[in-house]
Amino acid sequence: MLARKNMGRASLFLVLLALGFFFATYNLLTTVIHNRNNFSGSETLENSFSSDPVVQMLGHVKKTETDNVLYHVALTATDAAYSKWQCRIMYYWYKKVKNMPGSEMGGFTRVLHSGSPDNLMDEIPTFVVDPLPAGLDRGYIVLNRPWAFVQWLEKATIEEDYILMAEPDHIFVHPLPNLAHGEYPAGFPFFYIKPTEHENIIRKFYPEDKGPVTDVDPIGNSPVIIKKTQLEKIAPTWMNVSLRMKDDLETDKTFGWVLEMYGYAVASALHGVQHILRKDFMIQPPWDLEVGKNFIIHYTYGCDYSLKGELTYGKIGEWRFDKRSYLRGPPPRNLPLPPPKVAESVVTLVKMVNEATANIPNWDDEK
Repeated sequence: MLARKNMGRASLFLVLLALGFFFATYNLLTTVIHNRNNFSGSETLENSFSSDPVVQMLGHVKKTETDNVLYHVALTATDAAYSKWQCRIMYYWYKKVKNMPGSEMGGFTRVLHSGSPDNLMDEIPTFVVDPLPAGLDRGYIVLNRPWAFVQWLEKATIEEDYILMAEPDHIFVHPLPNLAHGEYPAGFPFFYIKPTEHENIIRKFYPEDKGPVTDVDPIGNSPVIIKKTQLEKIAPTWMNVSLRMKDDLETDKTFGWVLEMYGYAVASALHGVQHILRKDFMIQPPWDLEVGKNFIIHYTYGCDYSLKGELTYGKIGEWRFDKRSYLRGPPPRNLPLPPPKVAESVVTLVKMVNEATANIPNWDDEK
């Protein structure tokens, strides 16, 4: 009887988790479609980031001679099956590109914020930290990310001077150099992070005497390459600001699933840190159609298509690849490739997932 109750609770948890992912994805897709429709074309989108003052300073900013230009790759993760299979694929591609020409990758750490070791400890370099106290995240598990970085930075020995904050659903498609320059970290500009459009909310956490709202960069914490000494100062502020944002009903409702991203953007501005905005940092299929010379594929969005190769915009397609289809365990090896006419970025993504799963030992074992 007790076993049946536990199984029922586990099933209910997975249903609720799946529903949470569905609504989060739906809201994010709605935002993406709405914002993309506000642009007349890629040129307009490109121009929206062309006035970044830090980018204009690049020619005058150099890394100091004392800097170790290698960066340490760090991603936060849980011990859930959904997180594990993504981490395994991510680590496979890190190892493959690490020593390629143009790479300035150093070590790698999966910062596991589940509080105890799991069965990937021997496969992926891992540092175990504690989750937030029970109930503090209020179901918004991403709040554990800044707290995980605070603990890792305080306790771990990190040889590199720079850190890349990455995520499990990142795939290195090309060798990634250190895009930071001296005291200027590099970050990816998300078009849906718009501090200037939410000035009344941002001012709750970034007072007027700190500077203009434009000092808050349109970024999240990932992907970001930043000096370790800077992140050590920013991380506690990032954690506290994110918790304060979650406590504020208006902020929580407005920012929703991307609240913690705003938390990092505000925290870095509070410390006077501005980021170089690099659109070539990563692409996000299916919206970005080509891989080109970009460095990372971020597969956060579902890729749904008809058999004619038409994108179905958030509706389950006749062909699909969506990481949320694999909450309970890893995707099978040798996923079918997309239909003809599907974007090259999606085809590349599936091929890279297939290569990783074909070469990772014991992939089909439940991890």
